[in-house]
Amino acid sequence: MKKIVKFMVFAILFPTLIVSTMLLTYLHFFASGDKNLSGEWTAKLDMTEQAAVTALGWLQDIEAVSVSMQDMESHMQGLTIEMNLTLEQTAKDEGTFRCNVLTESYNTCNEAAYEAFASVFRELVSERLRAAGYTGSTDEKTIESLVTKTFGMSTVTYLMSCGPELLPSLEDLQAQYDGSGTYQTTEDVFTRQFDDGESVITKVEYYIRKDTSLILSADADPAALGYFSDHYPVIYTLRHAENE
Repeated sequence: MKKIVKFMVFAILFPTLIVSTMLLTYLHFFASGDKNLSGEWTAKLDMTEQAAVTALGWLQDIEAVSVSMQDMESHMQGLTIEMNLTLEQTAKDEGTFRCNVLTESYNTCNEAAYEAFASVFRELVSERLRAAGYTGSTDEKTIESLVTKTFGMSTVTYLMSCGPELLPSLEDLQAQYDGSGTYQTTEDVFTRQFDDGESVITKVEYYIRKDTSLILSADADPAALGYFSDHYPVIYTLRHAENE
């Protein structure tokens, strides 16, 4: 099962990586020369494909094989988690930063993912009933009532309790992205030192500033590990500049 899910993740996300690499290459040659990164930036981490792949893998595991990736993606769209990054330049090529994943945005995204998952699940229950010769109503309200009577909870609650984790945990994302400290820029390398009061962790990434976009791509440090930044760029949009 895990091998199947990993294969699906690779097959679906690899083209995205290629497109992202092409974008980074283009911006590398046409990016603006503005090296002052001061401002309030926001990024939206796209969870759509990961949630869809995870949900589909679980359904296949319980032999709900009639659903396809296209079906899942048609229900799960626009699942994003917002993250804020505040940068303040204090000297040439250096400054301070503060970054955090918005808990409310995470909760909203997680709920939306399971609502979409529940919609697919109800459709599959309806199909199973019709295949078994059931001739009664199979509208959404009826199926929801049936699921509630069967499991003693709503479809969404059941999937949250007994189904897969569609998103990485909030704690994992916070461990990956949250923190504050100092940064330095050297050519196209963005180095941040996270200071948690007990230790200092250094994160080295490639960066590109293009007008109101700031792109942090794969780690420039081969020894570094990360959930997203090792593979996919995170694109921030400038919300508010320090010196407007």
